[in-house]
Amino acid sequence: MLLKPERAAVLLSIGRTKVYELMRSGALPSVRFGGSRRIPATALRQFVAQLEEDGEAA
Repeated sequence: MLLKPERAAVLLSIGRTKVYELMRSGALPSVRFGGSRRIPATALRQFVAQLEEDGEAA
């Protein structure tokens, strides 16, 4: 399942611009599909898991 950045933003409760920043930095992996960028659902889950791990270490 591939998500549009806008959908990922809604799921993460963050702005679309922040999603694009995360994709650009490599923190949130994305793939090119046609002429668009999409975020694999597995990458989104891994991103959230990493946030949880980092939050527990803080």
